[in-house]
Amino acid sequence: MILDQLKSMVAEQLGVSEAEVKPESRLKEDLGADSASVMMLVMDVESEFGIEVEDDAIEKVKTVADMARYIEEKM
Repeated sequence: MILDQLKSMVAEQLGVSEAEVKPESRLKEDLGADSASVMMLVMDVESEFGIEVEDDAIEKVKTVADMARYIEEKM
């Protein structure tokens, strides 16, 4: 499932436990992501799921669930 894969990727990239990564978790406010870690996460997502993430989409993705929905739409 995309959400489970994504939770694992987010936890690894941001150095948090998977238990902290919930669908409603906000990447920056709740999980402490900064611009550089978001970009690294986007590159991981592109590689893992074989999609291209547009720059304007990065601005709109606030939560883990937002990112999972975006991935599902692009696949």
